[in-house]
Amino acid sequence: MTATIEKVVLPPIPAKRYFTIGEVSELCGVKPHVLRYWEQEFTQLRPVKRRGNRRYYQHHEVLLIRRIRELLYEQGFTINGARNRLDSHGAVHGGPPDDAGEEGEVLEAPSATTATVDVDQLRKELLQVIDLLGR
Repeated sequence: MTATIEKVVLPPIPAKRYFTIGEVSELCGVKPHVLRYWEQEFTQLRPVKRRGNRRYYQHHEVLLIRRIRELLYEQGFTINGARNRLDSHGAVHGGPPDDAGEEGEVLEAPSATTATVDVDQLRKELLQVIDLLGR
């Protein structure tokens, strides 16, 4: 018997600057303790920590978590394999590998030191999401 892996439909990401760990958990379909573990395993994932050590994730980090989830849960990568894939293909990848077809466009996340949102880049990403949803 062959196991089939179904792609989970995740809710749209609201237009907010910061997300709590609970919000990210719901947006990405991953429990909070898993997110905390992934922070240790993936150096690209660095949420801002504020009062009381509370974590606040930015939009690009939510996209990165969704990509990690896809690699681990849907494509069957190990933690090391997912880490290597992210390192070699950029932090956030829009689909299959570059030679796999038209959806293989790479979307790079802003660096962790970027404090402001690039409105043009955000607009471009939102248009890409709208285009994907329209298919």
